Amino acid sequence: MVREQYTTVTEGTNIERPDPLYFYKIGIYGWRKRCLYLLVLLLLIILLINFALTIWILKVMWFSPTGMGYLQVTSEGLRLEGDSEFLFPLYAKEIHSRRDSPLLLNSTQNITVNARNSEGNVTGRLQVGPKMVEVNGQQFQLNSEEGNMLFSAEENEVAVGADKLRVTGPGGGLFEHSVETPFVNAEDFQQLSLESPTRTLSMDAPRGVRIKAQTGNITVLSETDINLQSSEGKLILDAKTLRLPLLPLGTKGHSGRSQELYEICVCPDGKLYISEADSASTCHENSRVCQQST
Repeated sequence: MVREQYTTVTEGTNIERPDPLYFYKIGIYGWRKRCLYLLVLLLLIILLINFALTIWILKVMWFSPTGMGYLQVTSEGLRLEGDSEFLFPLYAKEIHSRRDSPLLLNSTQNITVNARNSEGNVTGRLQVGPKMVEVNGQQFQLNSEEGNMLFSAEENEVAVGADKLRVTGPGGGLFEHSVETPFVNAEDFQQLSLESPTRTLSMDAPRGVRIKAQTGNITVLSETDINLQSSEGKLILDAKTLRLPLLPLGTKGHSGRSQELYEICVCPDGKLYISEADSASTCHENSRVCQQST
């Protein structure tokens, strides 16, 4: 412990002060000074290295006042040039390409686009997978450039708004339930076939059903019966020639000469048969066919 001595004198007395016994040295000396200089030098080196790394990162990542590399920040949002790879989900309000190039989305697994509501629930989903394209939503609608509906699908109805629906597959179109359309036709020089392999085929219209062949024949085939029924109207067969080649020939009660002329007869149950014509009607004579089981 250092102790200093003080001497009290009166005014006008001249007394010489003794020299102090100890001196205080201000500053860092010795190994402490060398360690301090070494620490400062080390911090300076680290600062230079960090500055060099920062410059290198800015140069490699192409940082600029407008963005980073191909990613530019504009007043309309972010603009990205070239190919980009996203490792995590991308959230955006609008994604579009340049005017002179298409927009390409590529993935090794699948591409999924989700639309969410304010609560975060998924309200619509578009998923493009390696084997299937799946769309989930309340309604799917395809419009033309003018905004006209071309195709619309929902849970209870599928509507085609185009002027013409063309099925080009060799197997045609397969419908498990009813189809509503005002017009069905085949392409030029092609056959139109409507069939139901295991069930019935029904065509209904409130104002009539019209079947027309411009340059060919109309063929109706059935394994059992073909029923033509009109509840309030009549059945009209309007043609130059009407042929019924497989009508049964009525059985005659007695022999007679054949003139190769026949008349059409009707049984009480509506069955048709032919009978050899004579000067008078022979339907009654040849009516045994009506008694045969059909």
